[in-house]
Amino acid sequence: MRERDACWEYCDKLDGNKVRCRFCHKVLNGGISRLKFHLSQIPSKGVNPCTKVKEDVVDRVKAVISAKEEYKEFQLLKRQRVADLSSAAAPAKWAPEAPPSLSTSPGRVASPAAVITRAAEQSRLLAPEASAPVPRPSAAAANNKPRAAAASEWETERCIAEFFFENKLDYSIADSVSYQQMLEALGGPGFRGPPADVLRDKWLQRLKSEILQKTKEIEKDWATTGCTILADSWTDNKLKALINFSVASPMGTFFLKTVDASSHFKTHRGLYDLFDEVIQEVGPENVVQIIADRNINYGSTDKLVAQNYGGAIFWSPCASFCVNAMLDDFSKIDWVNQCICQAQTVTRFIYNSRWVLDLARKCVAGQELVCSGITKSVSDFLTLKSLLRHRPKLKQMFHSAEFSSSSYASRSIPCVEILDDDELWRAVEEIAAVSEPLLRVMRDVSGGRQAIGYIYESMTKVTDSIRTYYIMDEGKCKSFLDIVEQRWQTELHSPLHSAAAFLSPGIQYNPEVKFFRTIKEEFYQVLDKVLTTPDQRHDITAQLHAFRKAQGLFGSNIAKEARNNTPPGMWWEQYGDSAPSLQRAAVRITSQVCSTLTFQRDWGVILQNHYEKRNKLDKEALADQAYVHYNLTLHSEPKARRRPDADPIALDAVDMTSAWVEDSDGPILTQWLDRFPSALDGGDLNTRQFGGSIFGTNDNLFGL
Repeated sequence: MRERDACWEYCDKLDGNKVRCRFCHKVLNGGISRLKFHLSQIPSKGVNPCTKVKEDVVDRVKAVISAKEEYKEFQLLKRQRVADLSSAAAPAKWAPEAPPSLSTSPGRVASPAAVITRAAEQSRLLAPEASAPVPRPSAAAANNKPRAAAASEWETERCIAEFFFENKLDYSIADSVSYQQMLEALGGPGFRGPPADVLRDKWLQRLKSEILQKTKEIEKDWATTGCTILADSWTDNKLKALINFSVASPMGTFFLKTVDASSHFKTHRGLYDLFDEVIQEVGPENVVQIIADRNINYGSTDKLVAQNYGGAIFWSPCASFCVNAMLDDFSKIDWVNQCICQAQTVTRFIYNSRWVLDLARKCVAGQELVCSGITKSVSDFLTLKSLLRHRPKLKQMFHSAEFSSSSYASRSIPCVEILDDDELWRAVEEIAAVSEPLLRVMRDVSGGRQAIGYIYESMTKVTDSIRTYYIMDEGKCKSFLDIVEQRWQTELHSPLHSAAAFLSPGIQYNPEVKFFRTIKEEFYQVLDKVLTTPDQRHDITAQLHAFRKAQGLFGSNIAKEARNNTPPGMWWEQYGDSAPSLQRAAVRITSQVCSTLTFQRDWGVILQNHYEKRNKLDKEALADQAYVHYNLTLHSEPKARRRPDADPIALDAVDMTSAWVEDSDGPILTQWLDRFPSALDGGDLNTRQFGGSIFGTNDNLFGL
């Protein structure tokens, strides 16, 4: 008798443990398990992927495999928790004192709160001994409570505290009856977590001090790699303006502070004073560039910064913000906007009925039709691509007997007409093809990646892709290229981008690349600002020659192999010893980010402090909470546990207030969404498939 597995419908069972794929007719040994990996195209157990399987079948099989793996993990965790509870000698209780420092790993200690303890180890920003004071327990307490158990309680308390701060929970929850009942269900009768006053006073300051200590460790690398100050702003377009300041470097991004710029942003000098204060706090010798979004008009602030720091600190645009503006301009083209509006008619109908939504999810193997991206424009183009992929299944659903016999059939006529409109979906396919290169750039530059050396390459690929797609339609080609080039000229281009491209080994040593004269000029201008003393500029011409001709370590086999698969900053640090002065400048230039879009932003945490009247102590406490919250969010481990195939510019949950789900009575907010996952695949950055015209003399790309 066949096993009850959904994948049996895709194969024929043969003698023994053999099966035959119904798509490519390949015979596999190992039964249904190996067939799943064959159909899902996941490389595993030496199974060759099927080349003829349909895309919807691939998605369905992947969902089956994922569900099975999640069930196994759940069962393992359940058995582990039962074992931990049964091995505990006594229920753990909350202790107000810190445990003594231990040399053994807390993760090896069995306790009633072992499950919570393991989560603490995964999300903990620093080691527990970094700032934990040594308590002085009484002799009786020392005899009654083993040191390992005390350490476990300490880790449990830390985990609970981080859970509160990372998720912005109200302290009063810690004193609620239902919360205590939940803890007892996890840790056993009598198990208690830290009360509200301990979270507010002890743990807030302890986590803050540990983050500050970690920041000081990171600062040591700034002397070599330099850093970028990120200015992420919010304004209500009236009288209020707030700026989040963060510092990004190859070692990571740290949230610094929030400044109320309401009394400063009306004058450029006032804004300069704010930035000058941050520069002095970080250290002028460490700062390579400042990246600011365009929510606030900074005017001549960049010129004042350059003037007062001798041009050694560069003011660069936010690449994510500019690329998003390009996508937004794409969506405003009449025929593109019409496609979006018609597609929204379908998704609104589906997402406003639970029965229809469940049926649709069943038809598309549990996937979401609407994709919520990090910006509104990203959401629009990701969702169009999703609907294009699932259109056959949706048509099948609307024409199915189950749906036709329902009460929703009479109201679905507009949706059916839209899905049956082949001309419309040819236009959607066109939109998906043109927008995908810009979405790829958004993936490349966002999330804290040191992508400054690739922005020229990425944008050149965008224009080459548009030219290739519209090779027979000059009108449409010009409409899209004008948007890209106009935004590049007025917003995105920066001399630092030119210098980083010139120093990127993957571009410099590509025989098909010939740099424009303007790029070289901007490179030398930047180099002159970075190498400020005669000693640093000594012999720089010979060092540049050695780099261009791949002499010394530059020409070693290891350096050659690493040109296209190593970040430029790291490459220079490892193989640039033949040119020490140029190496110092190159590491600082190519190690920078080019986007402020680095982490999840929740302006509600900030507005709570700056919009309400509070006394000084309350303001300080709320500022500390925001500091701890942002930095825990930046450095917590759960982001790494996202699916490997997850799109870094897409959010996990559907935004149920978007125009794709419900009608909006008010104007659409132009402010960026507050949430963004920092995971970034960046796999396309090191793929060297250049066209012959990239940076070439025959291409007037961007007028350079």
